Amino acid sequence: QVQLVESGGGLVQPGGSLRLSCAASGFTFSRHGMSWYRHPPGKEREWVAWIGITDLTNYADSVKGRFTISRDNTKDTLYLQMNSLRPEDTAVYYCRLVDSGTTYWGQGTQVTVSS
Repeated sequence: QVQLVESGGGLVQPGGSLRLSCAASGFTFSRHGMSWYRHPPGKEREWVAWIGITDLTNYADSVKGRFTISRDNTKDTLYLQMNSLRPEDTAVYYCRLVDSGTTYWGQGTQVTVSS
C-alpha cells in the first residue's frame, strides 16, 4: 500500500532554513509527479510546490525563490529545501501523490517559524 512519511520539521527562527523529506513506498516513485502542500493555522490547506518525473518544477508565488523541491529516485524520497523562512510559513507540511484518481497524503510535519 502507498505510504508517504514526512520528516524534518521543527522550530526555526525567521530567516532560517529547514529541509523536509518525504519517504515514499508502495508505488513506483520515479513514475509519478509529487507535490508539497501546507496547512497554516486557521487557514485552508494550500499547494506549495510540484515536481514532475523529468524534474520539471513549479512553485506557489509565496515561496518562489525561497523553497526548492527535489527528488531522489534512488531513495524514493521527495525533498523540500526551505530557506529565508518567514513566520507566515508556519504550517503543517504534507507531501501528496495522485495515482489513478486517488489522492494520498502523508501524516504531515510541523514547521514553526518564530523568534
